[in-house]
Amino acid sequence: MSLPAFPGLGRFRPLAWLAGCFLAIATLTRLALLVATGAGVPATPGYWLFAFGVGLGYDLLAFAYFAWPLLLLLWLLPTGWLLRRRGRVPVGALCLLLLFVLLFVAVSEWTFWDEFQARFNFIAVDYLVYTTEVIGNIRESYPVGWILAAVAAVALGAFALTPRWRRPVRDDAGFAARSVVVAAWLGLCVLGTWLVSGDMKDRTGNTYVNELAGNGIYQFFAAYRSASLDYPRYYRTVPIDEAWAQVRAQVATPDATFFGPTGIARRIHNAAPERRMNVVLISVESLSADFSGTYGRKKASLTPQLDALTSKSLLFSDLWATGTRTVRGLEALSLSVPPTPGESIVKREHNEGLATLGEIFRRKGYHAQFLYGGYGAFDNMNAYFGHNGYDVHDRTEIPAKDIHHENVWGVADEDLYTMALKRFDADFDAGRPFFAHLMTTSNHRPYTFPAGRGPWPQGKRESAVAYTDWAIGDFLRRASAKPWFRNTLFVITADHCASSAGIAALPAFRYRIPLWVYTPGGQVAPARFDRMVSQIDIAPTLLGLLGMDYDSRFYGVDVFQQPPGHERALIGTYQLLGYLRDGKLVQLSPHRKVDTLRPAYARDEEQPPLPEDPALTLQAISAYQTAAAAFGDGTMRQDALDQEARAAAARTH
Repeated sequence: MSLPAFPGLGRFRPLAWLAGCFLAIATLTRLALLVATGAGVPATPGYWLFAFGVGLGYDLLAFAYFAWPLLLLLWLLPTGWLLRRRGRVPVGALCLLLLFVLLFVAVSEWTFWDEFQARFNFIAVDYLVYTTEVIGNIRESYPVGWILAAVAAVALGAFALTPRWRRPVRDDAGFAARSVVVAAWLGLCVLGTWLVSGDMKDRTGNTYVNELAGNGIYQFFAAYRSASLDYPRYYRTVPIDEAWAQVRAQVATPDATFFGPTGIARRIHNAAPERRMNVVLISVESLSADFSGTYGRKKASLTPQLDALTSKSLLFSDLWATGTRTVRGLEALSLSVPPTPGESIVKREHNEGLATLGEIFRRKGYHAQFLYGGYGAFDNMNAYFGHNGYDVHDRTEIPAKDIHHENVWGVADEDLYTMALKRFDADFDAGRPFFAHLMTTSNHRPYTFPAGRGPWPQGKRESAVAYTDWAIGDFLRRASAKPWFRNTLFVITADHCASSAGIAALPAFRYRIPLWVYTPGGQVAPARFDRMVSQIDIAPTLLGLLGMDYDSRFYGVDVFQQPPGHERALIGTYQLLGYLRDGKLVQLSPHRKVDTLRPAYARDEEQPPLPEDPALTLQAISAYQTAAAAFGDGTMRQDALDQEARAAAARTH
C-alpha cells in the first residue's frame, strides 16, 4: 500500500496504520461494553445503529486529537531520515507506545464500566487527583501485573504483524508542503472542538446507548473541560429575586422566623425543650436502601443488624440522596444545600467558614468532630471539615496495633469505631457533649475486611455490605457498655447508593438510601416516617428532634415541621440537576435545557417526557440557581449569617 498521490502524504502513512488500530480497538471496546450491559440495551437495530454510527463519529474526532504526537514527529522528521534507522526507530517506538496506550485505555474502560456503567466521565477526571488511592484500589482489586503483561503482549504482537502497514513511503515534499497537512489537521481539530460537545450524543431515552455512542478518550477530556460549571452560564435562570422568593416559600416552616424581607436566613425556634444529647451521625459508604430487608429487599437481607434496629428506631422509608459521590453526601449532611453543578462544595476553593451543622453544635458547646477511616486528604475532606466547625480525625491517628485490616481506602469499619469510642470516652470524661460525623470505607471496592467476621467471601460487594452491617452492630454492642450510651442519638444513613447506573440519564431509583434514628434511652420514640425526605433535610430534622434553637441558611427543613404536600428531593450528577416532586422529575442540564420526566423507579425503566409543570420548573431552577449564587457571593458563610442575625436583632430592639 502506498499513498503518494498527494504531495507529502506518503510520509504520513503510519497515521493510516494508527487510525486502523484506533478504530478497531474503539469498535471492539464498544461491542464488549454492549455485551456487558446485557438487557440494559434491547436488541433493537435503531439502538445498535445509533451506538455504533454516532460512536464512529466520536472515534474519528478522538483519533484526530490522539494522533498529534505521531503527526508532529512525521512532520518534523527530515526527508533524509525518513527511511533510515534514525527515522524508523523513533517512529516505530512511538507507534508501539500509542498502541499500548490504546489497549490499556480499552482495559481501563472495561473496569470503569464495570464499576459505574459509563464511559470515562467526571469521576475518572476527579480520581486522577488522588493517584495513591486510585492506583492502590486498582492494584488491590485487579491482577494488574498480569493485565499489563497481557496488554504489552497484544501490543507487541499486533506491532510485529503489521510492519509494512505503518512504514512511511518516500516522498519529495518539502517542509512547506507537508505543513499543509498539519495545518489542515489542526483546522479539523479546532472545528471539532468548536462544533462538537460530549453531550451531543445524548439523544435516546436509554443512557446506556448514549454512553456507548461516546468514545472514552474523548469523554474524558470533555469531562475535564466541564469540571467547573458556572450555573448562570450553562443553565436556565430566572430573575434572582424571584428565585429567592421561591426558595423562601419552600423553607417557610412554622418554626422559622426570617431575619429580613428577602433571602432564607432565619431563626429556628423549637417549641419542645432542648435535649442535650450526644449525637453520632454515621454516613455509610454506598449503602443503597435496597440492600436492606427493612426497605423491601426480596433476597436475603444484607443488613440483619440494622434490620434489628428498625423496631427500636425512627425509620425514614422514603429518603433520597443528593448525589452519587461521597463528597455530595458529606455536602448534603453538613451544609444542607442542593448539589450544584460541577465540583462538590467540599472540594472547591474558598469553602472555609461556611454555616454548617458542625458549627451549630460547636456553638452549643458540643465537641464537633469528623472521623474518617481513610486518609482525609482524599476529596479534600480534612481541609473542608477542619475549616468549617469540626475537629478532624482520620487514619493517621489509628495505631497499627488497633488495625485489624486495611486497604487503600482505609481501615476496617470496626477500627474506625474503636477510634471513635476512645474519643467519645474522652469527651464524656471531660464533661462535654459530643457531635461526631463518622464516614466509613469498608463498603468500597476492593471490598475487603477482617477475616473471621462472617461467612462472606472477600472481594464481593454483597460481602462488604454484610461486613459493614456487622461492624455497626458490633459498634453499638461495644457502645452499650459506656456511661454515655443511653444519652446518645445515633443517626445511621448513607452517603449515596452503591451504583448510579440505569437506562435513564438521571435514574431516580439510584438515589434511595436508608435512615435509622436510634436512641437507646427512648428519647425519640420508634416510628415510621413515610413521606418523601431529601438528604438535605437530615440536618434540620436532627436538630428538631433535639429541640434546638439556631440560626439557619439550610435549604433543608425539619420534615416534622414541613406542611404535607411540600415534600421534594434534589438529586444530581455533576451536570444533570434533578428536582423530584409530585411524581415528576424536573431535569436541568447544560445549554439551558429543562425537561419534565416521569421518574424511573426501577433499573429497566426509562424516564419518558411529561408536559412541563411551570411551577415545578420555577422551583427547580430557583433551588439550584440560588445555591450556586450563595456560595459564589459568600452569603453561605457563617459570618454572613451572623451579620444578618445581628441586623435583625438591632431592628427588633
